[in-house]
Amino acid sequence: MAVDSPTGRRTQQERRERTESALITAAAELVVETGLRSLTLARVGERAGYSRGIVNHHFGSKQALVEALAHATQTGFVPGIDRIAPGLERLLAVVERYIGALGGVTVINRAFLLLWAEAATAPELTEIFRDRDEGFRTRLRADVEAAIAEGSVRPDTDPGDVAIAIMGQLRGIGLQRLLDPDAIDTERLRHVVAAQWRRALTMSD
Repeated sequence: MAVDSPTGRRTQQERRERTESALITAAAELVVETGLRSLTLARVGERAGYSRGIVNHHFGSKQALVEALAHATQTGFVPGIDRIAPGLERLLAVVERYIGALGGVTVINRAFLLLWAEAATAPELTEIFRDRDEGFRTRLRADVEAAIAEGSVRPDTDPGDVAIAIMGQLRGIGLQRLLDPDAIDTERLRHVVAAQWRRALTMSD
């Protein structure tokens, strides 16, 4: 006699996760192609090869879908950073790897940059991306503080100012890359920008 085993339940969960991943990818593609305003559950379902009912079943509303997309786009942009100890080298690795990642940006990462830019005028995104940005700045500040403590960065450096400046620079480069990919040589630029920050943080006035 067949038994409804834990393995069966895991298979059902895997199917659900695959469906949600396909819907998120479809939503990201549509955001990149036509923007957030034109995103609908029906269009997402059609792009992913499912019915609108499936999209409703998984997310319930456009707002829930947008929130899921926003959270999905915010993961994994700069992998491997957590394996580096906090301090100057990790800070510079974030700068270098972030710009390097822009050279092979995926549809999910493109959607992230577009949604981030749109968050300034889209209330459904503002809080999500405000929290994300604060988390990014917090990690950057922590690296600057650790670098000051270890003596590799000038003690008169303001960690908060550096965090704001680095995040603004990285996001700005990302948006330029979206607008004019051929104008941004990410392989060269990632080394240039990291070297500039090393000099700025370690040189005396």
